[in-house]
Amino acid sequence: MNKIFFLGIVALVIFLLDLYVFQAVRVLLDESAPSLRKGIYTLYWVLAGLSLLLFFLYNLTDLKENSQFFRQFALVWLFAHVVSKMFGSLFLLMDDGWRLLHWTGIKMGIADGATIHVPETTGVAAKPDADIITRSEFLAKTALVATAVPVITMGVGILTGAHDYRVHRHTLRLPNLPKNFDGLRIGQLSDIHSGSFFNKTAVKGGVEMLLREKPDLVFFTGDLVNNETKEVKDYIDIFEKVKAPLGVYSTLGNHDYGDYNDWASAAAKRQNLIDMFAAHKALGWNLMMNENKILTEGGDSIAILGVENYGKGRFPKYGKLAEANKGTEDASVKLLLSHDPSHWSMEVLPQYKDIDLMFAGHTHGMQFGIEFGNFKWSPAQYLYPQWAGMYEQDKQYLYVNRGFGYLGYPGRIGILPEITIIELKTA
Repeated sequence: MNKIFFLGIVALVIFLLDLYVFQAVRVLLDESAPSLRKGIYTLYWVLAGLSLLLFFLYNLTDLKENSQFFRQFALVWLFAHVVSKMFGSLFLLMDDGWRLLHWTGIKMGIADGATIHVPETTGVAAKPDADIITRSEFLAKTALVATAVPVITMGVGILTGAHDYRVHRHTLRLPNLPKNFDGLRIGQLSDIHSGSFFNKTAVKGGVEMLLREKPDLVFFTGDLVNNETKEVKDYIDIFEKVKAPLGVYSTLGNHDYGDYNDWASAAAKRQNLIDMFAAHKALGWNLMMNENKILTEGGDSIAILGVENYGKGRFPKYGKLAEANKGTEDASVKLLLSHDPSHWSMEVLPQYKDIDLMFAGHTHGMQFGIEFGNFKWSPAQYLYPQWAGMYEQDKQYLYVNRGFGYLGYPGRIGILPEITIIELKTA
């Protein structure tokens, strides 16, 4: 009953947003032909009704669990619907605020009740009164434009941003790097989220981009799926092509354990994790569960450490870095795979000064932001101080991959999917 009540409150808020923005539609169509007004009004409320129907179907039926297409379609539709109406409402609130101030001025005797035309609001030079746009008309038009912008932007992000893979190349000089590993090229993928993909050909193209870089070593830093291991089944044949001369090493992300799924039993959840291990094996990847691998070349050695997910806040802390670090004392350089970048500040920096470089993912850059030259911004930075790219503190480094896939919203705006290539050089 509590769930039904909560859903009812949310649905009411969505309906009130629709009703509020509808006022802008009425203002702009006030002098239109009755048949045109009726048609647009009908379309507006049909679309609004569809949003409420999707909202209840998503939350009260099993369609979400049984249909990937429905899950993605409903999430995108509802998100775009609500966000766009919120944008539009901001401008309508400006108009209503002005009306309230004017009404208050009348009551206090400091303004008259005449209709106020404000040509300066539009930037239009003075002209006959009949041609001057009123403040309400201007803000109503602005509100509808603002309502359309998020929808158009999200559409573009799905059509062009979801699989617009970008290769980020970096050269990192490490003073302890042995000469036999000088020039080592490491490729990194992260956050594949195979349960979200809708374009298998594009995904294959992204993998081919990685292989063209000819990395010596490849790391995958977690989140192969969204909720269940079975999501990767149709993509095994694509990602098994990810090979490298020195091997492919992987670890688990917070989504790989099945923690966000409603399982019929604890045994079903355990089997899902067993299937995840089998999936990494089928891919030919070396899954590292709080363990390490020593690579040797000509008597020189470096260590690869891989830990299970370890993150701040509500995210699971399965990682055992002390266990993964055992036996690596003689390695000249240590490279750590850990899904969540917050692990770097929480445990690596204060306790493990001998870990030279950590590879992470997790944030996706929130799949939204701006990158221009050396400037980058995303809402992700308010949650994660290290959210995309290379970071350094006290000669220890962290690289946060922006993610290969996407979650929830099946697109990217500004923060595009990433393939990382890091070349290690002796300082």
